[in-house]
Amino acid sequence: MPKIVVKAGSRPPWVGLAAAAWVQVCAGNAYNFPLYSTALKSVLGYNQQQLTILGVANDIGENVGLIPGIVINKFPPWAVLFVGVVSCLFGYGVLWLAVSGTVSGLPYWLLFVALVVATNSNAWFGTAVLVTNMRNFPLSRGTVSGILKGYVGLSASVYTLLFNVALDKSATKLLLFLTVGIPIICLAMMYFIRPCTPASGEEDSSEHVHFVFTQAANVVLAIYLVTATIVSDVISLSSAVSYVLIAVMVIFLISPLAIPIKMTLFPAPKKALPATDSSDHLVPSEGESALTDTLLTPSSSATHLGSFLDNDYSSDMETLLAVGEGAVKKKRKPKRGEDFTFREAMIKADFWLLWVVYFLGVGAGVTILNNLAQIGVAFGLDDTTKVLALFSFCNFVGRLGSGAVSEHFVRSRALPRTVWMTCALVIMTMTLILFAFDLNGILYVAAALIGVAYGILYSVMVPTASELFGLKHFGIIYTTMLLGNPAGALLFSGLLAGHVYDAEAAKQGSSTCIGVDCFKLTFLALASLCGLGTILSVILTVRIRPVYQMLYAGGSFRLPHSSGH
Repeated sequence: MPKIVVKAGSRPPWVGLAAAAWVQVCAGNAYNFPLYSTALKSVLGYNQQQLTILGVANDIGENVGLIPGIVINKFPPWAVLFVGVVSCLFGYGVLWLAVSGTVSGLPYWLLFVALVVATNSNAWFGTAVLVTNMRNFPLSRGTVSGILKGYVGLSASVYTLLFNVALDKSATKLLLFLTVGIPIICLAMMYFIRPCTPASGEEDSSEHVHFVFTQAANVVLAIYLVTATIVSDVISLSSAVSYVLIAVMVIFLISPLAIPIKMTLFPAPKKALPATDSSDHLVPSEGESALTDTLLTPSSSATHLGSFLDNDYSSDMETLLAVGEGAVKKKRKPKRGEDFTFREAMIKADFWLLWVVYFLGVGAGVTILNNLAQIGVAFGLDDTTKVLALFSFCNFVGRLGSGAVSEHFVRSRALPRTVWMTCALVIMTMTLILFAFDLNGILYVAAALIGVAYGILYSVMVPTASELFGLKHFGIIYTTMLLGNPAGALLFSGLLAGHVYDAEAAKQGSSTCIGVDCFKLTFLALASLCGLGTILSVILTVRIRPVYQMLYAGGSFRLPHSSGH
């Protein structure tokens, strides 16, 4: 029988998670569109329909990640990150040249392409760090997804604070920072984002404490960002105070490094290495946890280390299928919870139900986000930065909170994570209906609730896809799911919201629309679509409940049987 070899790096994964926090903040650069969209409209003379189409370009670039989803299995994470760096540099560079007036007369189509290229950096950044860290922490997928997606959600607040206190609320300076600053940060983090020895989960009793610390640091950072943004908006700050606010933000951002520093200064006692028998097969030492079995189990959606750490592993396992008198069994199709190829996942009803539910929910959320500045003006606000900061904070709460909450209930009750997607869609449906009728004070409440629901949908989709279809081809499956975002932006924001806004503005005889009627029809249409998404999410939850009962029976992740891949 062939010898099974498990290869893995020796460094713990916490350094990579700390570095991923910075990359994920960089990967939220598309959330800056409301900060410089007004400059695009005024400096370049675009109408709302043209501006909305640029918002669609913003979302297309951010979420079309099929190529990084494919290459993440073929190239190291640093190479994927480097492509994102180049995209960011050239894409935002063109936008900066146009808005700053350095180059005049750039055609509209070129700015559209530049925005797609610029925000496509997010797909490369996000795929590299998310796939790598999901594999580095295979037994804590919901928690890791919530933390990393939480940092993306916080990025809008990070950029808003920078915009207010360090960049003098200048769209030109912001675009210059996006052109140069983000590539520098990602180049600095590139070395640390790489496959590591997977976190042992059940073996390491301190792992839960480490995650709680990271989540707490996330929450404190979020509260600080909202507070600092409001203070900077209300009070005129000196340069010294402004730099202090930025310095404190940086300290909070580097706080996850405290975990690997603590592990270095106070290392845990080393466990005895497993012995090997005369046949060169691994034999667990006495008292060793079931993790060793996990690492050696083929086609496991928990880690599938044999797939992405040893290229010969699959062929080894195919050899093991030869049984009887020289006969070889045909490979059976995988069951839900095992590793699917992309083609196998594409023919499953669960795949498309999850995609449509995600598409309807995030399509509605991104429509609100892309038009948030114009919605604020329509509702009578002169400065919409506070609304954007509130949306960002609540988006973060939804992402981080749903990761932790779904992880708790999936382990304690084997509750499918899609239950929380259903709750998010119900929240969005009710909020959009109330939004359409312009109740007193609804703007801030609606921005908060839609931000939370949007964050839940974004965060919960990630571990759900990995649990249903495995980690082996997770990159391409995850980035295909993300296509729901630009599809929703194109249909709901570009074709619906922009058209309704310009039609109402034309009735008012102005390029700027004022009043709830500017978006009323859009809100009601989005509410109907979220209602449909709620029904489909309930159907999906009922369908996949047996999968979760199988995977999480007994309160911990159970490995499905091998599918023979």
